[in-house]
Amino acid sequence: MVKTVTPFSSRAKEGATDSPLGDFVEVKQAITSTASAGFYDENGKLTGNTSSDRQWKGFSFEEAIPDGQTILVPGGDPGFIDMTGFNSVFIAIKPSRAGNYRIAAIMGPDTNTFLGLEPIDAARVLRGNGGQPTSSDLEALFDESAEALIADVWNIFPIVRNLAEQKVMQFKIVNNSGGNANIEFAYLRYL
Repeated sequence: MVKTVTPFSSRAKEGATDSPLGDFVEVKQAITSTASAGFYDENGKLTGNTSSDRQWKGFSFEEAIPDGQTILVPGGDPGFIDMTGFNSVFIAIKPSRAGNYRIAAIMGPDTNTFLGLEPIDAARVLRGNGGQPTSSDLEALFDESAEALIADVWNIFPIVRNLAEQKVMQFKIVNNSGGNANIEFAYLRYL
């Protein structure tokens, strides 16, 4: 039986040595770069890392929306925003008429499921818990009742963390400008 002295023992501190590997261990001195391309989930499927959108998405154009009328954006296919893996989103709204507009994040559309659950409560303002003011309150995640928008320019708003990880989401925009307005919309998700 061979007895050895562990390198951090009190005997090693006293100067006792026992080096079965010699006086030193050769350690490779090289820097190797790595890049994480994702991870394997519980089913063995490679899931890539999410990155921020590089281009605006969900462009929608609604023409001659009367005062008091509601539109749901984005339109088209798929007609909703999936925030899976994203923390925040920029929304951009370009009205042809200046004035107040209601902007709210809602569940929908009802043609989609929420991770297999259906039907969903489409067109309802998203409610959740952001931990403020207490951890037991449910509150509207994003609902601006009267945001003053400038005409013929992109009004761009960052929505930070409130809508993180939402699966089936749209925005409800209500024209309260006092007259008909064309409304353009786009979004850009980021980490």
